[in-house]
Amino acid sequence: MTRAISLLATLVFLVGAPAAVSGQAANMSFFITSAGPGDGANLGGLEGADAHCQMLAYNVGHGDKTWRAYLSATASDAGPAVNARDRIGAGPWYNANGVMIARNAAELHGENNLTKETQLTEKGGIVNGRGDSPNMHDILTGTQLDGTAASGDGDSTCANWTGNGEGSALVGHHDRQGGGANPTSWNSAHGSRGCSQENLQGTGGNGFYYCFASDPVDG
Repeated sequence: MTRAISLLATLVFLVGAPAAVSGQAANMSFFITSAGPGDGANLGGLEGADAHCQMLAYNVGHGDKTWRAYLSATASDAGPAVNARDRIGAGPWYNANGVMIARNAAELHGENNLTKETQLTEKGGIVNGRGDSPNMHDILTGTQLDGTAASGDGDSTCANWTGNGEGSALVGHHDRQGGGANPTSWNSAHGSRGCSQENLQGTGGNGFYYCFASDPVDG
């Protein structure tokens, strides 16, 4: 088994990363996942979510950057709270078309360029929003408006991204419209009805989340 793994690693090294998708900006440093792991909000924790971002980026020729999921985690016996805004570097960030969505964390959580048309997947596609069928505008974040983890006893991260049943996760609306306490918020519109794939889909989501390159990227 060890020899097989070593051979596979050598083959990947020789072949190299896939070429970037034609027409895609070399400075891409932000995307919405085109697909989640498929187990609701069970993303394998922050580590699993990061690995999924890295894999999707690799598949379109951007695996040379360090990718992090824009997800918060609440304090638990396993460790202190983690804020999404602290995981993603200093910016600036660009979508697959090379459009800057925000210069820095302050702009990202204030006046930014995040719309349905600018929040593209790693493949450069637009995610369905309100009025599309099916609606998939609920993007998992577990995060408050300022990019920090929620406090208190309620579940806001589906057991820190390991739950796929009962519970709830804070979600944003990538199309900046809908219902909830903050319907126009890209990162903290409302809590999900549950953590299963069925419940996420039933309330306008599909288990997608945001990925950011934490390395500095030139414009």
